[in-house]
Amino acid sequence: MPFYFFYDPTMIFILIGLVISGIASTYVRSTYSKYADTRNNRGLTAWEVSRSILDNSGLRNVVLDRVPGDLTDHYDSQNNILRLSDATYNSTSVAAIGVAAHEAGHAIQDQENYFPLRLRSTLVPVANFGQGISFPLIIAGVIFGGNQSLINLGILFFSLTLVFQLVTLPVEFDASNRAIAILDQQQLLTPEELDQARHVLRAAALTYVAAAVASFLQVLRLVLLFGGGRRND
Repeated sequence: MPFYFFYDPTMIFILIGLVISGIASTYVRSTYSKYADTRNNRGLTAWEVSRSILDNSGLRNVVLDRVPGDLTDHYDSQNNILRLSDATYNSTSVAAIGVAAHEAGHAIQDQENYFPLRLRSTLVPVANFGQGISFPLIIAGVIFGGNQSLINLGILFFSLTLVFQLVTLPVEFDASNRAIAILDQQQLLTPEELDQARHVLRAAALTYVAAAVASFLQVLRLVLLFGGGRRND
């Protein structure tokens, strides 16, 4: 059995990815908590802000729904439903309003056929399939005498996860930019509150950056382990 099954120095890439993702997750939760107790000056709830943004954007057909959990807010493009978490729905905090406006930004992207959003939706099943089949292919390649074609195919399929993460970045950044611009234009938040909401959305964006970095490190690890082929000395 090859030595690298006993000692794998490339595991450092996985550890680095976990640390980066953990730091990003902790930062977004601490930033959200910081402004979760800051009530907006007008006393608007996240639901009211979302409904205002959607209606003023001609999206009265988008349904607002409530979903269990904390920070489980998301926009369902297939069913035209914007789902706000229990922690967000009736909250008047600046943090909740920032999150709700961000999800409304996704609904506007959908209305405008924003290409990165369409591309990300197309990549979801492809990336899921690639992630599921990649390691069986790599393992099969190793078992069958180091079959480099199978191994490379497995790495290629796994790389689809990285492609998905990279496409996600402009989608999320654009939704946040739209949210801040609309909150400002409709004067839903004061300038000070707007800056606070911007901090929350920037922190949230870091989680997507961290996910992309972690995916890149995983692909790099697989390439270093298996991508170059191995000689039997």
